[in-house]
Amino acid sequence: MDSKHAGESAGTVAIVGRPNVGKSALFNRLVGRNIAIVHDQPGITRDRLAALSSKGRRPFTVWDTGGIGGAGETELTTQVRGAADSAMRESDVILFIVDAQAGLNPIDQELAKLLRKSKSPVVLVVNKIDHEKHEDLDADFARLGFDNSVPISAAHGRGISDLLEVVDGLLPETQVQNPRSEIEDAPTSLAIVGRPNAGKSSLINSILRDARTIVSELPGTTRDAVDILYERNGEKFLLIDTAGMRQRSKHSTSVEVFSVMRAERTIRRADLCVLVIDLTSGVTSQDKKIAGLIQESEKPCVIVLNKWDLVKPARGGQKAIERAITDVRERLFFLEYAPVLVASALTGENVDELFRLIRTVRRAAQVRIGTGVLNRMLRAALEENPPPMIGTRRLKLFYAAQTHGEDVDTLAAKFVLFVNQPKLLSDGYGRYLERRIRGISPFPGLPVLLSCRARSESEKRASARTR
Repeated sequence: MDSKHAGESAGTVAIVGRPNVGKSALFNRLVGRNIAIVHDQPGITRDRLAALSSKGRRPFTVWDTGGIGGAGETELTTQVRGAADSAMRESDVILFIVDAQAGLNPIDQELAKLLRKSKSPVVLVVNKIDHEKHEDLDADFARLGFDNSVPISAAHGRGISDLLEVVDGLLPETQVQNPRSEIEDAPTSLAIVGRPNAGKSSLINSILRDARTIVSELPGTTRDAVDILYERNGEKFLLIDTAGMRQRSKHSTSVEVFSVMRAERTIRRADLCVLVIDLTSGVTSQDKKIAGLIQESEKPCVIVLNKWDLVKPARGGQKAIERAITDVRERLFFLEYAPVLVASALTGENVDELFRLIRTVRRAAQVRIGTGVLNRMLRAALEENPPPMIGTRRLKLFYAAQTHGEDVDTLAAKFVLFVNQPKLLSDGYGRYLERRIRGISPFPGLPVLLSCRARSESEKRASARTR
């Protein structure tokens, strides 16, 4: 669910069915965005995806569950079924989707038997009625015994308006609140990012104390971004469990490529990134690339060194923690502003500390450096270490100010520098000025963003008159 644009939901609708019947395609059609990955490989969606659908007369939250009873990856079958069962228990309406072109399947019949016991109303959605010649295919599913049945084509949009009409009639009567209040009270979105099998889903499970996301030793279990609303001590958060990001050159399927692209977009839409690193393998080249994505997106960051429980017995206490932190600082030097936490998602050790760090980062975003203090410091910095010559010219700083952070999409310490020519500020000298600014206020977890503006001729003349 997009925390910045979500309105009040009139209810919750779960999409369930066996693998490859079109659950993700229907999910995307209902929410109007390509959130779930659509691919012809069974079992692509293994976790629950949630988003708001505003296509009908009343908005509702729609859940896309993992495929039930898929071939291969048998280890996940029980977990995926459990995720679907949970979604069905929590939903006001269940969309039971079947594949018209494949015909009635024994797993369909098994699921129908289970769903007939559900207290929530069930709509049988006969998918892949792509053409008029397919319209008779839904007759075979009448024997499943559901009163509400709608033939559709999720891929082509056929029958979706009819389905929305049926769903609207089954949703509970609730008062829809003003979406503006939802936006003003938007949760802080946390992107949980890292390499495959670093422990991202385990960390979310530890936070929630609930096996909401699927944890498996198979790398890449979470292939899409899974959004989970979470409230802690009165504060609202949106936890985004992203797909593990491999090096693109090593992708074995197009699905993994799509997942990496989506994870990159997740970083950009998040308020804050939690970079999870496997402490047993240390910082790898792929960790550096993911950290680079965070830096390029100018996002706040907290680094979690996970799996401390596996390292702790072999190495000594505080000294081992200090060595681990020193190592990550050296290898991810460009994220030196990010606090580092050593934790164990499996045992829960130090997981609560993560939210203390997040509060610290959010408080840092409210810190303001006085304009006089800032300008005196920067003038001293330029005198002690003058900017380099670029061609025949050198950077001149006339004035600096910290902006007030009106941009709600970015938590950062932002400063505008009025200079003679913006392109004269080199990257290296910009990092020097950033270090000097952090000498006044460290802004933990926040990027320091410097933007340069050329002083206009009128400003120059006005400045000259006041001298």
